[in-house]
Amino acid sequence: MESDLDDRIATLAQWMYQSKYLVVFTGAGISTESGLRDFRGPDGLWTRRDKGLSTPRQDFTKAEPNAGHKAITELQNLGKMEFLISQNVDNLHLRSGIKPELLAELHGNMTKVRCEGCDFKMDRIEGESECPLCGGKLVPSVVNFGQSLPQKDLRESYEHSKLCDLFVVVGSSLVVYPAADMPRMALQVGAKLVIINQGETPYDNEAHLRFFEAIGEVLPSAIEQLKTLISK
Repeated sequence: MESDLDDRIATLAQWMYQSKYLVVFTGAGISTESGLRDFRGPDGLWTRRDKGLSTPRQDFTKAEPNAGHKAITELQNLGKMEFLISQNVDNLHLRSGIKPELLAELHGNMTKVRCEGCDFKMDRIEGESECPLCGGKLVPSVVNFGQSLPQKDLRESYEHSKLCDLFVVVGSSLVVYPAADMPRMALQVGAKLVIINQGETPYDNEAHLRFFEAIGEVLPSAIEQLKTLISK
């Protein structure tokens, strides 16, 4: 089984090396190794709720970027990632060094506010309620159930998904729409689909490469092998 994992990691590294337009898509599962619960994993918030168990409050302030976040940042710094789409609000991608212009946060960011008028985003500042650009009202950027997703982030996610040749899903169950449309778009344009997620997803049968192992077991090793390929 170990050799099978090694073979799949080597394949992922080779595909990353060969890719001309790589897009990464992350869900709550990438942050579980930072101590934050996901939603549908074995001990996820909604899994616990459905079992009638308590759902403890998350303490985002103590969470730090983990090896998975850092591996994606390395992918960016190697010039091998065109764009990152995330469903997370925990700010760990930006803290790990992801460039804001390469990131779409489909569900917002708990540390930022956005302008209702021009969609400008900025760090949350105590007492600040007016957009410095247009004077519009500043509101929390986190998207609650029933609210529309940020249009700029959504538009950019669709655009990059349609351009990619490799789409790598990391820690998402791929059941929340419209975010879960992105892998479908990638497949439609002929991209390879890779899924790294411990739980099942609706796309498992369509994935070209599937990892049920922990993200920390897969991504850092793949990036190390990618660096070796680049240096040859």
